[in-house]
Amino acid sequence: MRQHYFNGLNDDGFHKLAYVEWGDPQNHDIIVCVHGLTLNGRYFDWFSKACEDHYRVICPDVVGRGRSDWIPPQHYWYPQYVRDAASLMARLGTDKVNWVGTSMGGLIGVHIAAMPNHPIKRLVLNDVGPFVSAAGQKGISEYIGKDERFANHDELEAHLRKLYPKFGDLSKVQWRHLARVGGLETEDNDLRLAYDPAIRHAFAAWEGDFTLWDLWDKIDIPVLILRGSESNILSQETLDEMLARNHNATCHVFEGIGHAPPLMAGDQIDIILDFLAKG
Repeated sequence: MRQHYFNGLNDDGFHKLAYVEWGDPQNHDIIVCVHGLTLNGRYFDWFSKACEDHYRVICPDVVGRGRSDWIPPQHYWYPQYVRDAASLMARLGTDKVNWVGTSMGGLIGVHIAAMPNHPIKRLVLNDVGPFVSAAGQKGISEYIGKDERFANHDELEAHLRKLYPKFGDLSKVQWRHLARVGGLETEDNDLRLAYDPAIRHAFAAWEGDFTLWDLWDKIDIPVLILRGSESNILSQETLDEMLARNHNATCHVFEGIGHAPPLMAGDQIDIILDFLAKG
């Protein structure tokens, strides 16, 4: 694993963006893995280790998360995330990538894949689709940006276990890993979650359902949709409509898991690799 940085641009100036890279840097078969709303690229460590013998794997920290800079809160939304993704592609020197996106990371992929001349050849959407109900949005707004502080990684791990009770059957080692990569040391020598609490502002002003059906209908590449059977973000009804409206899409449902499958178990990883191998 190698840590890298590059510059992105927002309307108020430049900002630093971070990503980790796995595998042979000369490999032209690239997977870009983009995390969920409050997570960061290191949540893909298990997935990346399983892929790096065959792929160059790139896991960015979306601006405001992980090791990337915090920026004025009005820029925390999809136009900025897509702009930063374009800068990342230029940095990688490639015109084609596979995209694996969890939740928010999947929606960034949807925005990109709906554009003319986009660089995505195969798209994996992990527990997200072009419709999120107002109730799902409300659930997010209830926990995001509270800026809790934790005395140590044990406390932070306990918080993550409570926050993601349906994350799946993770081992103690995996939970501890998520706590270590998901925490950020503060000047007071305690820990906070590794994201800017100000990302909540985009949700505080949001009312009603969130829809991207117009973008979904434009996507003309193979798409694999993953869903946790107990997800409160991607409903079975939305999944059914996605499949009916776009015949490029296939799906797999993981039983007993909520939002979102962490892609740390062998069966979850193998399904993605089988899908990508068809390209």
